[in-house]
Amino acid sequence: MYKIIRLIILVFLLPISLLAAENQPLSTGNYRLIIEGFDWGPQVNKVVIGLPQATKEVNSTDYEVFVTRSSSLGEIPAAQSSGKRTVVYAYPSDENGNRVEEGKHATLVLAVSPINPLGSAIQYLRMGNRSSNVWIDYGVTVVDTKSGSSWNEEDGRIRTVVDEFDLAGRFTHAGTTLSYAAFTPKNLTAKAPLIIWLHGGGEGGTDPTIALMGNKAFNYASTEIQTLFGEGAFVLVPQTPTFWMQAAEGNTRGQVNDVFNEALFALIQDYVKNNPAVDPTRIYIGGCSNGGYMSLKLILEHPEYFAAGYISALAYSNEYVTDAMVQKIKNVPMWFVHSKDDQVTKPDETVVPLYDRLKKAGASNVHFSYYDHVVDVTGFYGGADYRYNGHWSWIYSHANLARTELDGSPVLLNGRPVTIMEWLAAQKKKK
Repeated sequence: MYKIIRLIILVFLLPISLLAAENQPLSTGNYRLIIEGFDWGPQVNKVVIGLPQATKEVNSTDYEVFVTRSSSLGEIPAAQSSGKRTVVYAYPSDENGNRVEEGKHATLVLAVSPINPLGSAIQYLRMGNRSSNVWIDYGVTVVDTKSGSSWNEEDGRIRTVVDEFDLAGRFTHAGTTLSYAAFTPKNLTAKAPLIIWLHGGGEGGTDPTIALMGNKAFNYASTEIQTLFGEGAFVLVPQTPTFWMQAAEGNTRGQVNDVFNEALFALIQDYVKNNPAVDPTRIYIGGCSNGGYMSLKLILEHPEYFAAGYISALAYSNEYVTDAMVQKIKNVPMWFVHSKDDQVTKPDETVVPLYDRLKKAGASNVHFSYYDHVVDVTGFYGGADYRYNGHWSWIYSHANLARTELDGSPVLLNGRPVTIMEWLAAQKKKK
């Protein structure tokens, strides 16, 4: 067991050792990966290579890119373990993939899609008695078909937005250690709100980049969302070593206590204490699936602490929420996001009855965006005609696209239609 745990830790830490790449020289024969987070997870969508001499033009048809995907933690299906990537564009760049007029590097833009696993640098693997997303060994060979030159040694990775987080967070409470990632807005002149995001069941471990990139959770630190919070917002993404719904025996959907909520709340309090620029009247908590369970759990335990909650694919079973609990949280602003075809956290057993009970109890600032399906919100992969797993309703939250009430009408704030993040930014706890 010790060897397995040690191996898992080493694999989780592997990407961190490769990350100090930005602004470092990239020698001829080496390549640098650029990994971007998409709605379905992280994809290697660019490869930067060092050139023997400066150039003003790069032709994409001159290059072929081959990849291998493997892991010592489990077997990757043969069809997903190796193959050729499609180069869709190429341009002269600096060592970080930024386009330049003339440069000694070339950036190859690779095709990505939700149905092409060869683009992913993570894999969902079964390990022991649970499954989780883990970083894998992602090998690349770039071949110049004209000259015969090749590049097959990785020299670091760049991850858009994610690299702006502090990824070294560790907090221990009563013998339980949680990892976390934290984003701090720059140039603050006043206190700023804190956005807390709790990952789903597949993103546990000891490397918070998985919690950030298993889906697009890092997007709360993007410029598009940060601007909605004035000078910006702190973003805290804690990570459980296993899964948030772990109980002393087995797991819980609310029928018994979990083993992590006390340590998690202590982590949040410690973070706020050590970051005095956080506005204690504007602390928001949200999460998906397992993290949706834990978000509601913390609101139930500490309704006076949080200014609002934003919860996707709620995994807390309504049958374990008592009437007294409903009365306790009815004045906490909340926005639920769910899909009707979610077969993992079935809405009729979780969010639908809970929302109805909150409204009947007099909750005046509780909203529920309820979708028929989870679809491609970008329009690049089929739009409304492409359907993701119905459990993935957090896509609408991460992309700041949730904007409707249960009946399909717009959520209004002071008479104006708003998105989930615009609404969240306006919530403030009374002192």
